[in-house]
Amino acid sequence: MHPLKTMRCAPILLPLLVLVACQGRIEDQTLSTWSPAGRYARLEVTYPLTGTVFPPDLAPPQFVWADAQGSANAWVVRVTLPGLAQPLVHSVRTPHWRPTESEWAAMRRATQVTPGRATFIGVNADNPTQILSTGGTDWTTSRDPVDGSLFYREVNLPFVRAVADPSQIRWRFGSVASRKPPPIVLTGLPVCGNCHSFSKDGKTLGLDIDYANDKGSYALAETATQIDLTPDRIITWSDYRREDKKPTYGLLSQVSPDGRWVVSTVKDRSVFVPMPNLAFSQLFFPVQGILAVYDRQTRTFAALPGADNPDFVQSNASWSPDGRTLVFARAPKYDLALRHDRALLDPEELAPFLKQGKKFRFDLYTIAFNEGRGGVAQPLSGAANNGKSNYFGRYSPDGRWIAFTQSDSFMLLQPDSLLHLVPAQGGVARRMTCNTRQMNSWHSWSPNGRWLVFSSKANGPSTQLWLTHVDRDGRDAPPVLLDALTEPERAANIPEFVALPADALRSIRERFADQESYLRAGETARKLGNREDALARYRKVLALDPSNVEGMRTMGAVLAESGRLTEALQVLQRAEQLAPRDGGVQGNLGTVLLQLGKPDQAARHFEAALVQLPDDLGLLEFAALAWMRQQLPERAALHLRHACELAPQRADLHEKYAKVLGFSGNADASAEQFRMALRIDPTSVEAQKGLILARQLKSAPP
Repeated sequence: MHPLKTMRCAPILLPLLVLVACQGRIEDQTLSTWSPAGRYARLEVTYPLTGTVFPPDLAPPQFVWADAQGSANAWVVRVTLPGLAQPLVHSVRTPHWRPTESEWAAMRRATQVTPGRATFIGVNADNPTQILSTGGTDWTTSRDPVDGSLFYREVNLPFVRAVADPSQIRWRFGSVASRKPPPIVLTGLPVCGNCHSFSKDGKTLGLDIDYANDKGSYALAETATQIDLTPDRIITWSDYRREDKKPTYGLLSQVSPDGRWVVSTVKDRSVFVPMPNLAFSQLFFPVQGILAVYDRQTRTFAALPGADNPDFVQSNASWSPDGRTLVFARAPKYDLALRHDRALLDPEELAPFLKQGKKFRFDLYTIAFNEGRGGVAQPLSGAANNGKSNYFGRYSPDGRWIAFTQSDSFMLLQPDSLLHLVPAQGGVARRMTCNTRQMNSWHSWSPNGRWLVFSSKANGPSTQLWLTHVDRDGRDAPPVLLDALTEPERAANIPEFVALPADALRSIRERFADQESYLRAGETARKLGNREDALARYRKVLALDPSNVEGMRTMGAVLAESGRLTEALQVLQRAEQLAPRDGGVQGNLGTVLLQLGKPDQAARHFEAALVQLPDDLGLLEFAALAWMRQQLPERAALHLRHACELAPQRADLHEKYAKVLGFSGNADASAEQFRMALRIDPTSVEAQKGLILARQLKSAPP
């Protein structure tokens, strides 16, 4: 596998006139001694690879090579084109070269039938007649246009940063021929936006979003130059069998070719966890869920029979071009042992996968849609039961092929993922030629079926977009890097070809964000430790509604966590005026006052909070602490006794209760609580020391 690396130009410090003269001498002297048939050390061209097929209208690419000759510090570029007697010749001081616009236009015109040849000759600038290395590459230019435009997402890395501040994520829309990144059409979402899809004609857009405290929310809008995402354009997959009271996230949804239907995974649960690797900073794959469809005409939700087996996870479905068949990923379901119901999980909850090497592999299945009546799901031969994980199946526009991703395990952001092509009816799957050395996924066919765009991390952590030509027999070519489409330090993912011109979509505006949206965004940022981002979201809440008590309560807590106690106190006192019986406000006030060294006032607020929240363990512990700081262990003991009754298996609570009893002079009761703590946790040093002390107090003379 070739490394496929891009490199930045180093500045050349020679004066311009001297450099031009030097270049002329190097070119002339080098070519005077170089022979095409000569035997020289090998120079490897890493991009473009031999056999690459370029689109007929693309920005000039950068030719890149790796020269193992350490003494080579200059290279002569010699480009021979069919039909042209004289080659293009340049000399460069860096191992990469990009033709000018006019040169590239000539290169494209000349290579639509017969390949062109670029040769790179390595020399030392002080002795340019001595050839040190040579290598070359051949390419052609296709006559097939890249019809349609690209809609894709740019994400800031690592993943947790994007989660903490989703407003920095942006979507672009434009042509692959763009000489610079296409216009940003959507940014500034206060909540997460994920997978998107368009109908076959590009007239309907679907977009996963979080709205109104509902992870299952999904926006559907008719395409226009400006789209406003208003609440009336948002549905929620949670409406499917809401009475089950089982959460739905509704990820990996797809709009049908005619725009009438949407298919998604519902009643789903996924492994979704941040990872320390910058390039692969999240692990995601669904482990439970069934397929359901939404009918835009009747505004109803229903499971898809044949893909609704609760013993399996059925996910990331995709439509055939006629809308009659779906291809989807399926695997036996897995029950996660979770301590909470959040979407973003903790690594320790996933030890079987992260530490014990457990695999999770998907097979591709197909099923008839039958206007929502479904059918019998059938494994797709060539993409199932092969000891690999197969996912992201995508039909070609002519319905003949399915392109899919395969990795050893899991789904999404897998370093070893490779693109494969299999006949739509099943058969022998072929590993595609376009695959790079690292992560190949998120692919989409151009409307005419001659091009496939995909994402890859071949050049580092920041995902880039690549393109490959696919002929009528399903043969693809080495990949073309769309290096002009993405800004540095951004990961470009979820590219989708849309059957619209590049100016058909100019702006998508968020018009649905409400107080709940910003509250959720603030809470996510807080959980990830991004307090300033959290405070910014809570300020948005209070800008929309200055009397929002929940916004004040959580903002006060974050200010206190940041050490800004005076500000926190002011915010929480304002909340108390509006909602004096709010247990959360009273508890947060108590916490701030305790930190300010006012345990008497803190105890009063904790007691008020416990009237509303009598079984809150955190409040019980803080109230006990406030009373202890006032030298009132009897009051503290009441709260800790209740805490131990609520959580009898928590050794730390028994230890705290034992210490308070000891302060009260009740050595017997203190010793008993330390013994209970040791029964729960025999290794507790605190309990062992406490028990010894309690015995000493009991045996001490009065």
